[in-house]
Order: sequence, then C-alpha cells, then structure tokens
Amino acid sequence: MCGIVGYLGNRKAIPIIMEGLKSLEYRGYDSSGIAYFKDHKIEVIKKEGKIQNLDALLNYDEDTFMGIAHTRWATHGKANDLNAHPHTYGKITLVHNGIIENYEDLKKALFAKGKHFESETDTIVVACLLDELYEETRDMLKAISLLMQKIQGSYALAILCKDETDTLYAVRKDSPLIVGVGENETILASDIPAILGVTKNYYLLNDKEIVQVKKNKVTIYDEHLNEVLKETKTYQGDLEVSSKKGYEHFMLKEIHEEPEVLQNLLLKYTKEDKIREVFDITPYKNIEIVACGSAYHAGLIGKYYLETYANKKTTVTYASEYRYQKHFFDKENLVILISQSGETADTLAALKLAKENGIDTLSIVNVRDSSIARSSKYVFYTDAGIEVAVATTKAYFAQVIALILLALNTVEDRASYLASLRKLPSFITKYIDSFDYESYAKRLATCEHIFYLGRGIDYALAMEGSLKLKEISYIHSEAYPSGELKHGTISLIDENTGVIAVVMNEELKEKSISNIKEVLARGAKVLAITPIDEDFASSKILLTKEDAFLNPLLAIVPMQMLAYHVAKIKGCDIDKPRNLAKSVTVE
Repeated sequence: MCGIVGYLGNRKAIPIIMEGLKSLEYRGYDSSGIAYFKDHKIEVIKKEGKIQNLDALLNYDEDTFMGIAHTRWATHGKANDLNAHPHTYGKITLVHNGIIENYEDLKKALFAKGKHFESETDTIVVACLLDELYEETRDMLKAISLLMQKIQGSYALAILCKDETDTLYAVRKDSPLIVGVGENETILASDIPAILGVTKNYYLLNDKEIVQVKKNKVTIYDEHLNEVLKETKTYQGDLEVSSKKGYEHFMLKEIHEEPEVLQNLLLKYTKEDKIREVFDITPYKNIEIVACGSAYHAGLIGKYYLETYANKKTTVTYASEYRYQKHFFDKENLVILISQSGETADTLAALKLAKENGIDTLSIVNVRDSSIARSSKYVFYTDAGIEVAVATTKAYFAQVIALILLALNTVEDRASYLASLRKLPSFITKYIDSFDYESYAKRLATCEHIFYLGRGIDYALAMEGSLKLKEISYIHSEAYPSGELKHGTISLIDENTGVIAVVMNEELKEKSISNIKEVLARGAKVLAITPIDEDFASSKILLTKEDAFLNPLLAIVPMQMLAYHVAKIKGCDIDKPRNLAKSVTVE
C-alpha cells in the first residue's frame, strides 16, 4: 500500500517521477503529492484524489533534477490535502509507506517539547522526529540511523533535507523499496514498474538499510552505518507492463493474458507426463496454507486438489488470523505462503512465525526477490508477469495451477491429469468470448444483493467469484455453501436478490440443484455456471463437460468476466476500485 518514487539525475525530474508514480497508482489513490528542489528550496505540491488531480497542478518543465513523490492509501487520517504526502517538518521533507506503531507515544513526547502537528498522520511524526535528530547530529546518516532505533512498525521512507540540495536518502523496514540505477541517474521506487522508464537494473534493499544517493554515486549502509556492497539485479520482463495494449481496462487485458500465463507455467514445469522443478511435498504429513484475499481462495482450491489427489491433510488459514491462533507445530508439517506481491504484511508475519518454530516454508509468489520469496526456505514462482489491476485475475489463476502441480507431483499415474491441464488455456480463450456476459450483467447490475452458492470445491470457486464482484462493482455479495443458506440467511432471499450458482461438481449436482430450487421458490433469479445441461436455473452459462479433475477450473474465467461486465455497466473504476490497494503492506 502506498507508492513511493524518488529521482536524482541529469534529466528534468518531474516527468520521470510522475511517470513512475502513475505506474504505482494501483498501490493507493486516495491522494498524491510531490516534493522537489527549486532555487535551493523544497517545493511541495499535493492533492486529494487520484494522481490526475495532482498532475493538473504541475509544471513538467520545472528546472529541477531531484524529487520524491507518493500515492497514498490512507491509514492514519482522512484522505485530504492536509494528510497527503510528502510531509515537511523543519528541514525534513519525506514520504512514507507503512505504519509507525508507536507514533502516538512519540507524538506525545514531541508535543511536550513544544512541537505541533497539523496533519493527523503517523508520517508527520516521523518527519518531526527526524528533523529533531538532524538538528542534534547535523548528519543525515546518523539521524536516520537514530530514527530507526526510535520508531517501531513498518516503513519505507524517501527523504529530502533542505541543507543537502544534491542528496536523496531512503530507508526501509518491512515495506518494499528498490533502487534503480541508470547512467548518471537513480530512481527509488516501491515496485519494478516505476523504474522501467529509467532503467531495468536495480538494487534490492534489505531491512534497515539506508540509501544515500548523489548524482553519480549510490551508497548503501546498514543500520550501524557500515557500507554494504550489493549485486545489481536486472528485470527480465516486458517494458510495456504499464500499457493496456488496446484493451479498455488492465483487468480485461490481464484476463486475456491468462491462457499465455498458464501455458508458460505448464511448459516450464511439465514435459509429457513428467513434472519438473516442482517442490516435492511427499515427506510432509500435513500442509498448512496461509494467505489473504484471492490468494486465500486459491488456497481453498489447492486444498481440494492436495487432499483429493495427493492425499495430504490440508488446512487453509487467513494470514491475518494465523499468528493469533493456537498452533501445534510439527516438523512433519509444511507451511505454504501464497502472495501475488510477495510483500503482503500479514502473510510475511505468518511466515516469520513458522520459521521461528522451525517449520519448513514454501512460498508461492509472483514477484521475484520479494520479501516473502527471500524469507522462505523454498519458493515456487508463478511468473504471471506484472499485474496492474487491483482485482487479481491472472495471478490468482497461476496460484491455483501452482498448487495443483504440487499435488500432482506426488501422483505416479499423472499423465491423464496433465493432459487435462493442457486443455485449459484453449478453454480460457474460448470462454472469454463465448458468452454474452453483458446481457447477464445487465440483470445483475440492478441487484442490491447477490449471493454465490456452491458445494465442495464449487464453494471455494464461489468465494472468489463473489469477492471479484464486490471488489470492482461495489454490489454487496456473499458466497455461501449451498446447503447452509437455509440455516438462517435464506430469510434475505426475495425477488430482488441475485443468485449465482456454481455447479461444477457432478457428484453433488442433485444436492446443489435442490438448493437452487429453494431460492427459486422464494422469487430469486438464478444464474447457473455449470457444464450440466439440465433445466434448473433461470439462466445459465453452459460450459463444456470435462473430467472431474478439470471441470472446476473452467468456472474461473466466466466469473471474472461476469464481474468485469457488471462493474463496467455500473460505471465503476474497474482497475482502481475505491478503498483498495494492490500490494497490502500493512497489517
């Protein structure tokens, strides 16, 4: 959450900084701001709302070659101009991603010294404290080192000091920050897309490392101010990650990329009836999957395949709850952490807990060299490419396939299963265009409440379908196990309620159909997503009937497309839904 960009180089800074910031808007769009040196003074411009509001206030020809910028996802204080970053106190101007957990105590201590704060944020407290430490030491590196000893929580900071018109500073702990290095120019950012307009080469920062950037030199220090030497990494992906490539929305583009993503995964990890380079879960008695949001739903589908085909007892837990539960840690257990960004704060905290108790960890992540990937004992990279839309599609599907490959790696007679999986990309391509999603969406877009129903793995599928719909259309939606609805919640069903029934499991179809008839009897209109060509719903997205192994996966894309079209009809901001951010780096 929150995006940071900082630049120092031989080109005008504002166009470069803003290009980078716009590529990070998926990390937060409550407000944005920029600070830069002009005539030996720090100019700060910030504005509530999306980056376009800030953009309208800027002069791109400003004669400045260094600055910092921020796009905010609000944690402390309302989303307004006053609370927008950058924040200035005394000679310090900075931007911040993360949460300072002890800011209230620090604020009280500073207030007792006569300091006053206009902003409600925790970040203004950091700026004030750093200014005080700088006034004491007259040395920015020492002041930042002391600052880290006093603040608790997560942070990535990019910092300007009024006295140093040729130097940019940054520091991180538990929040991502990379240092892109070009020819006589340096760009700091929260994520890869922001540096690609300058360079593909970058340094990864570890926790509590400080960066000092001058025009022709980047120096990295540890928290004790010992210099740290780093190897340069090179981004291998597509330079056009921020382009919609002709699609109306990034979400639609990323759904269309799913066949290629899955094809590449299968080409990388399978050959004929062989699975290669996939971690062997055979030695473990139990599997614990820990994740948040869509990754949690991918874990539920993984549970079905791990238990059904690998015969491994599997539990799935929300990462935000994992640390607060009673654990029975066992060396025969494997903890699988799933995260698209590899920076999800709750998932990273769960990973650290498992490691502290000597449990083996395997992360399924999309971003190479991310915090979760670097902290895990084993890593499975999904390589889905950068995903810009906040609502995940291709990364979620890739996580599902990764879990299925882990399960199949334990199966000796896997040839038929792999043959089924290899059909999947062509089915996705077909289902993106085969149905009149717009006509279904028009009926659903008028509903105030929509229920998704399913049994067994169909319920796991329904949970993600429901989340996708509510994320981007703002319609209240809930997923229920089909048989549970009648135990209370069916009281909400009437003729104005939308119901989407996922019926992919042939073995449970009779039970599922009975539950659908219960809601039909109460006036609800039911849209079924199913390969079963029988008359049991008001309308139907009829899928191809395949084997029991492949069938569940066929429902994923139709639900994504349905959510997309409902949101489009409602005129919602599909790629950047309100109140959400792509990379959740706060707990």
